[in-house]
Amino acid sequence: METCFKILQLKFDQKLTNRCIGLTMKISSSTVFEVLARFKATSLPWPLPAAMSHDVLEKRLFPVKSTPLSGRVTPDLLHFDTEMRKPGVTRQLLWMEYKAQAGELAMGYSHFCRCYREWKKTRRLSMRQEHRAGEKLFIDFCGPTIPIINPDTGEVRRVAIFVAVMGASNYTYVEACEGQDMMSWLNANSRCLTFLGGVPKLLIPDNLKSAVKKADRYEPVINDSYQALAEHYGTVIIPARPYKPKDKSKAENGVLIVERWLLARIRNETFHTLRALNTRLRELLTDLNNRPMKGYGNQSRAERFRVLDAPALSPLPLALYEYTEYKAVKVGPDYHVEYARHWYSVPHELVGERLSLKAGQSVVQIWHKGQCVAQHPCSPHEYKHTTNPLHMPAQHRGHGTWTPESLVEMGSRIGPFTGKVVDAMLKAKTHPELAYRAVLGLTALQKKYGKERLEKACYIAWHYNAPDRRFIDNLLRHHRENQEIPCSDRNEQRSLLSPEHENLRGPGYYH
Repeated sequence: METCFKILQLKFDQKLTNRCIGLTMKISSSTVFEVLARFKATSLPWPLPAAMSHDVLEKRLFPVKSTPLSGRVTPDLLHFDTEMRKPGVTRQLLWMEYKAQAGELAMGYSHFCRCYREWKKTRRLSMRQEHRAGEKLFIDFCGPTIPIINPDTGEVRRVAIFVAVMGASNYTYVEACEGQDMMSWLNANSRCLTFLGGVPKLLIPDNLKSAVKKADRYEPVINDSYQALAEHYGTVIIPARPYKPKDKSKAENGVLIVERWLLARIRNETFHTLRALNTRLRELLTDLNNRPMKGYGNQSRAERFRVLDAPALSPLPLALYEYTEYKAVKVGPDYHVEYARHWYSVPHELVGERLSLKAGQSVVQIWHKGQCVAQHPCSPHEYKHTTNPLHMPAQHRGHGTWTPESLVEMGSRIGPFTGKVVDAMLKAKTHPELAYRAVLGLTALQKKYGKERLEKACYIAWHYNAPDRRFIDNLLRHHRENQEIPCSDRNEQRSLLSPEHENLRGPGYYH
């Protein structure tokens, strides 16, 4: 130590008293006296030999006391490390249990703690974080995806690999999902907890969109659907901090191990279904969890899970988890909200309001200010409407009888070409219901422009093969419905157009 050398230098070179040396170096005079006494006992010369370093001088002045351990019972430090991860277990308690077994041959508490600290430094897999039993489940997706090949069409789709790792035991779960979308994420989390047979205190996901609505180092905003899953299982979600890989080092290592020990082994295998891929992954996962780990005394992940995590997990809830998605929606002018390309009605008084939609696998609920204002069976039919008549204003309740035939008839009462345009608009859509609103908007133009002008505009649109409400409305707004149309059959044109009258401009008007 440089302090010892400085004391000797001030004493023998500067000839200072012990008190002056203490004041100069800001130490007590008794410390100065002890250093000088120890130096005298070593019989070392001054000046010191040139080959002697300050560290060697310190060891000569303050030799380490060696404690004879012959006959002492060496504790099983791996067992103590495993026990330390259990709730409520302390070093003092473990030392007392060890002393009760070893008796007179047990080492002292201080030496026991020192041995344990030195042993921890030698562990290859030791980390800065301390993972308590049953406390944390780290969750992430692998970077690589796996191809699924349709044997009939040859179509290839790539699926994501979900990975979860228990903090204390490294027990691992792997599953192939259709993607990283909300439904795949939530269902994979649910199946993972079922696989574990219990619920950890904390879920530590990465900051993917399906888990975190807004990433933040201090107050991340959890996705509503993911939060609902956590409430169902009685656990808490604490996402890893953005750009802090050490927060999820277990997940990072788990992903790396899965890529090397599972995905690399199936790189030359072909899978035609997601089920076949998951069956193969489950076989390899069993092998991974039962493989001895060198850094843990050849204990396997499964063994450590049974000893550490499994007893500390909370029980699974009695009710099965049902996938539930939350979505903010705005009520359209037709008092419907959209979910999964289907439209559900709400009370017409809520037009323009922002509501919260809660969609399960069987029921869709719409909430406003904490109150459920509408509930419908979940419909699998895309581009259709589910309407409760009680949600409609009185003047709209008769619209429920609309059919393509009735709408074509409505257009034909205005004129033959209007009927043809209506029919073409209905046939242009995969589902005629999608054109109902546009057709009603078309027929409503007669209120502003009259039936005769609307019929002429529909004739122009029909001739140019443009049966579109916006095209017809543009013709009427710019008074272009009377333009001359070349027609091979003038007799047909005359019979279909409305009869001439004094307010109608004919072709000669433009010459």
